[in-house]
Amino acid sequence: MGISPSRSLGFQSLALSVIGYLCAALASCATKPAEINVPLSSWPGYEYFYLAESRGLAERHGLKLTTTQFADPQEIVHSYLRGEVDVAQLTTVELVDICARQPKRCPVVVLILDESRGGDIIAARNGFDSLHALAGKSIGTTFSTLGPYFVSRALQISGLSLDQVEIRNMPMAEMPAALATGIIDAVAFYPPFSDFAARDGHSRVLFDSRQTPGEIFDILVVDPSYLSGNSVALAKLVKVWQDAHQLAQTHPKQSIELMANRQKVSVNEFQQAERGLVYYGLVEQKAMLAPGGVMERNLKSVQKVQQELELVRIGAKLPSVTNRLVQAALR
Repeated sequence: MGISPSRSLGFQSLALSVIGYLCAALASCATKPAEINVPLSSWPGYEYFYLAESRGLAERHGLKLTTTQFADPQEIVHSYLRGEVDVAQLTTVELVDICARQPKRCPVVVLILDESRGGDIIAARNGFDSLHALAGKSIGTTFSTLGPYFVSRALQISGLSLDQVEIRNMPMAEMPAALATGIIDAVAFYPPFSDFAARDGHSRVLFDSRQTPGEIFDILVVDPSYLSGNSVALAKLVKVWQDAHQLAQTHPKQSIELMANRQKVSVNEFQQAERGLVYYGLVEQKAMLAPGGVMERNLKSVQKVQQELELVRIGAKLPSVTNRLVQAALR
């Protein structure tokens, strides 16, 4: 016996309903990868998240990683202060500054990206052969970054002080041209901006962070509220960072070319810049980020110097540190 048109439509309707239900059930069961965006400015130690994004290293951990380019690290600081980003790559000096300005969102240190031992530089126009020669002269820095701190430490080591020079605030991208044209006498900067200046041949290095060992660290920091609600995804992000460094070790040519091209420097220039950095593995970082460890001691020291320079008020909130994410990534 044949099936009537009305019954046929009823079966079709039922079938479509069942298919729709199954599709909805499958969609609800599928796990959507957690998404994390990491701000990026030009500094060799910050490039490894870009390498991870470009090579799709996050997907294997069920994570979607994106990076957003900022022209200057100062912009990342301001973006965090405005509440536009929850994760940031910063120096410990920038972190102390943020916590003094916005204690309720004082970021937590979760990973050490690198230590600068030669990467940060004070260069002066040709004709200045020492920091002493800069007394009464102008030095360009970016105010919300480590510039004033680094300059003050360099001057202190050389027997001078900040009030003996003229500090001028300027974007780091403008520093190479300002040196070449004589707009400024000296600047505090780092690669790739220092590479651009070196190409011109109008300046010379007077001081670098090899003379301040154990003081300048680059770190990954997270908004405390974001950390409490996204600790699993952030632990995956730490694993991705580790994977990116391992990729650079096993496939150095392709990895370095990719990172150097993004910074618009040669492979040799990028490799030279990395010689001024020290990278620490996660096993080492477990102790460095532990209570009373290297990072806590560094932050206290940085804050003390910032207070002595009257760049940070007495009683400002001290940033906190955790090794929970590193421990989770090691498991």
